[in-house]
Amino acid sequence: MCDEFTEKDIENLNGNDGFNRRTFTKLSSIATFMALLPGCAASDVSESAITETEVDVQMPDGVSDSYFVHPSSGQHPAILMWPDIKGLRPAFKAMGKRLAMAGYSVLVVNPFYRDAKAPVVGPDASFSDPDTRTFLRGMASKLTQDAAMSDARAYISFLDDQSSVDTSRKIGTAGYCMGGPLIMRTAAAVPDRVGAAASFHGGGLVTDKEDSPHLLIPKSPAHVLHAVAENDDARDPEAKIVLAKAYEDAGIPAEIEVYAGANHGWCPPDSAAYNEVQAEKAWSRMLALYESALS
Repeated sequence: MCDEFTEKDIENLNGNDGFNRRTFTKLSSIATFMALLPGCAASDVSESAITETEVDVQMPDGVSDSYFVHPSSGQHPAILMWPDIKGLRPAFKAMGKRLAMAGYSVLVVNPFYRDAKAPVVGPDASFSDPDTRTFLRGMASKLTQDAAMSDARAYISFLDDQSSVDTSRKIGTAGYCMGGPLIMRTAAAVPDRVGAAASFHGGGLVTDKEDSPHLLIPKSPAHVLHAVAENDDARDPEAKIVLAKAYEDAGIPAEIEVYAGANHGWCPPDSAAYNEVQAEKAWSRMLALYESALS
């Protein structure tokens, strides 16, 4: 999971030379990240045929300033995307836009709407800074299981009200870092709508607490992908085993894989841990999951 040890791993990865991908991209826009993502040029829908909107989603606890993007014509399966602990920002908007170019109506949310509008931290924010770590963890702590499931229901209700969403198709969800538990809570909150859930370097999927996300697995039939960072697995190698057993016992199709050489945070293109080869592999597995499960 994302913590001060993750930042040390990233520093080691980058050789402590003062230059890394986060430095390069810290002032970047959505357009810059779209250019960095290698698969966009070959997408099913051209960028010019995409509609993107900043939206305010009415929530039980306030208003979530979010990003909604979809092909400009037709109806498409919906995807609810949960960002990592640094929240909604240009890199995740670019990822949502890329998913829309693959033929989906995508809502990328501000999970911290209770406290602040996005972006909640600057592009050079680091968990090695104690103040940043305390600030983000304080907001994340409010996403209890009950709060997260309430939010999921509201976001899915918003999606189902959109003319670009094909409500005859199941909804997918994706989550990064702290978004890992959120995709599991989303699937359990609206089991009749969520058909696929994907997590990438998700933290806290298996705990010893009564609200551990893995205990929700029997509550949802959604097919699942868990893409696990190698250094996360090294710290908690039993988690993947517990997850696999829980899915097997529930009869739920699940793909759980440790991505060799991929450190926590390897998927977002603004991450200092970004690993293009493994990020593209994870992206392709997510698209395969959605293609097969969102019928």
